[in-house]
Amino acid sequence: MSVVRIIYLGTPDFAVTPLTALAEDPHFKIVRVYTQPDKPSGRNLKVQPTPVKAEALRLGLDVQNVENINDESVLNEIRSLQVDSAVVVAFGQILKPEFLEIFVHPPVNVHSSLLPRWRGAAPMQRALMAGDVETGVALQVIVSKLDAGPVLGVRKIALTDDLDIIQLYDILKQKSRELLKVEFMDYIRGNLIAVPQDESLKTIAKKIRKEEGLINWSLSARQIFNQLRGLKSWPGVWTLREGKILKVISATPLEDGGGSPGKIIDLKSDYFDVSCGNGVLRITEVQPESRAAMKVADYVRGYHLKLSEKLGS
Repeated sequence: MSVVRIIYLGTPDFAVTPLTALAEDPHFKIVRVYTQPDKPSGRNLKVQPTPVKAEALRLGLDVQNVENINDESVLNEIRSLQVDSAVVVAFGQILKPEFLEIFVHPPVNVHSSLLPRWRGAAPMQRALMAGDVETGVALQVIVSKLDAGPVLGVRKIALTDDLDIIQLYDILKQKSRELLKVEFMDYIRGNLIAVPQDESLKTIAKKIRKEEGLINWSLSARQIFNQLRGLKSWPGVWTLREGKILKVISATPLEDGGGSPGKIIDLKSDYFDVSCGNGVLRITEVQPESRAAMKVADYVRGYHLKLSEKLGS
């Protein structure tokens, strides 16, 4: 079979690993990479390339920033490239029918959930926050409706308590690589038929809002723990103590015990227990407002935490 000519659309770090995998695979030729416009970042607000652009430049690929992939001038450029298909990974723009109709093989998208569960902007976070027992990545054929295209393949992983969003992010990047090296090629060769999603099973992964990080101690210890797992990278989870924000960095849910929500019911040298609506949250690492994260032992010494004190508004 001849080399498959494709374009690649992606923007954040999550899309870098799949890009590298395709670039290193002799079965594919990435004719061009499209990514979102560069943005200022860092303390000095210096304009930086997107992670995908930086990797594309390292690989010696033709890469372009694009404000609107559906602009007619951009679509005409893509038509002139005479590519077979397109791969989209966390690109960040809606793709209109005019784009989808260009290709011999309809474009595919890597989505970080087990579709049709968690369509939308924050599937990894929502899976953790909901306490799902498994998640994964899905390779789908793109259609006009958000994340609703038929599925070519999935890679599943168990969501154990020791996995948070930071670790899950890294694992699913590698799983995405596998999907593109195997199922995508089978799809191009005509050896794989996409399976329609069951619309009755769909759930929506709404964009994360900063205020979702505030702890409601009336929830169960398990729910708060899942909130921590899902929001650890951003925005984190926090409570109020003496009118100031106290972030919880590391904790463990205990199913037994409880009492008045937000009350500190046990205080030791390396942890303190907070009563929840159901169960107890054992906290081992925190971050006081405007300070670095620290172990509870250091926090207790410097901030005079007291038994029976109540956290929250």
